[in-house]
Amino acid sequence: MDIWNYMLPLSGLLAGILLGYVARRNFFCTLSALESHWYGNNSTGLRTWVLAAICAAFFTQILIYFDMVDISQSFYLTPNFSWLGAIIGGLSFGFGMAFVGTCGFGALVRLGGGSLKSFIALLILGITALSAQRGLLGFSRAGFTDNFQLGLFGAENQSIPEIVNKFSGLDISLFTTLILLAIPLHWVLKDAKFRTEIKGYVTAVTIGMICAFGWYVTSHASQVSFENVQIESMSFVTPVGDTLFQFATFTGVGPDYGVGLIFGVVIGATIAARSADNVTWEACDDARELGRHLLGAAMMGFGGVLALGCTIGQGISAASLLTISAPITMLSIGLGAKMGLAWLLEGSIKPAFSFR
Repeated sequence: MDIWNYMLPLSGLLAGILLGYVARRNFFCTLSALESHWYGNNSTGLRTWVLAAICAAFFTQILIYFDMVDISQSFYLTPNFSWLGAIIGGLSFGFGMAFVGTCGFGALVRLGGGSLKSFIALLILGITALSAQRGLLGFSRAGFTDNFQLGLFGAENQSIPEIVNKFSGLDISLFTTLILLAIPLHWVLKDAKFRTEIKGYVTAVTIGMICAFGWYVTSHASQVSFENVQIESMSFVTPVGDTLFQFATFTGVGPDYGVGLIFGVVIGATIAARSADNVTWEACDDARELGRHLLGAAMMGFGGVLALGCTIGQGISAASLLTISAPITMLSIGLGAKMGLAWLLEGSIKPAFSFR
């Protein structure tokens, strides 16, 4: 019996517990960070989020540079880029995130604090993700991913350093990597208030290390395991569907790293909520709020599969590999979220395009 059948979900579980605990304890939430930045003139949450992506890229690129991981088979690094899937999927995910009030990861963290409406949202997100991945919705998804793919100057994968190398004809991967890390780091640290935000640093470094840990564990398992192992780190759309699938049917294939991560995040968030004595059971106030959650969750499930990731999957995991898909998808998610919030707050998406 292959020991990695147990080690992978166990590793994901342990990583998820730490991730869920830190996120709940330090209020790490993508939508809240965006809302505070747009409407509250407070960029602390957003800078923490960006710093987490930078840390994830820093630790992951160190592993790659010293040949400690082989992530060449990651689905984030396919040779062709599905640009339309990234844009349409990102917009759908962002709009749905605004309707639900958080992303898939945030819903898991809230579930750990007693949010039953997050539980409902996760069920719909997972079912829709399964349908988009291997069900009826998969036919429409294939139209976006298969028919609108872009070759990247003959590059072997979607990493920006690889694309720059092919385009320039020079091997400047290290220089490109340093530039890609330095530009967002400059934006993060130019805010004097954030430079003293110790909690933000701790949160970002912890999440970055967890991301790199996922790549390390799954990469190592893929090399030594007798089974096919998906090389992955953190994502919270398809793994939610996979978790539901594990409950619904038995196929002889056990849970993987991603499924373990899902359970771990809920457990870690529960520990954090109980230790802070802020567990509160809550449900939707009325049918209108429930309907909004159902629609938003479905949009996140479909959009997340279409874009090959969520705010964490693309925004941190794919970003840690320095892929071209990460910034495009995240800009699309951000725009979708802004349109969704404008719709909820002002009844129209037009204010989302106002830059006053």
